[in-house]
Amino acid sequence: MAGCAKSGDIDVSQGVGITAVRSACPTVGVPAGTGDVTLFDPPASRVASAIDLSAAISNVRSTCDDQGADVTTRVTFDVRARRSRTDGVRDVTLPYFIAITRGGSEVVAKRLGQVQLHFDAGQPVATATAEASSAVSRAAATVPQEVRDRLTRKRKAGDEDAAVDPLADPAVRQAVLSATFEALVGFQLTEDQLKYNATR
Repeated sequence: MAGCAKSGDIDVSQGVGITAVRSACPTVGVPAGTGDVTLFDPPASRVASAIDLSAAISNVRSTCDDQGADVTTRVTFDVRARRSRTDGVRDVTLPYFIAITRGGSEVVAKRLGQVQLHFDAGQPVATATAEASSAVSRAAATVPQEVRDRLTRKRKAGDEDAAVDPLADPAVRQAVLSATFEALVGFQLTEDQLKYNATR
């Protein structure tokens, strides 16, 4: 049964415990406030009647290859946009980013891209698929062996540190954080657009 344990499974073969599997692949997501964008006409207005176009990111998915010296991640996502005026053909270009963060807060790399949306005459909605990729050194995304040994060491009832979580040690916690990466995608927004998303 122990050989079939998956992430989050309770392993009873060696006593009660939880098997947790950690991957070198980054977690993929959309930072708060960057998953949608609203364009206004006129640009300085913020009333609902002035909304020209709104777009949102959805269906974020990723594939990861962690077999080489670099951990490479390919992120794809959908963009769905709706425009207010449907007269005529219209093409819209929206900028987006992929950022790599380390330890939950430090941005270590960022790259910009563009997604193209095409509206036919009379068409209020357009969709497109965009793609971004990242690469992180496998060595940087690997928890040091001595830290892994502390995290996985079997402890028995009665041991001095049996009830102590190894992650309570700041050095262990920092080592795990330093090896933890995220690949984040979102619209590249102006300060005004970010403010609008945060306050609406």
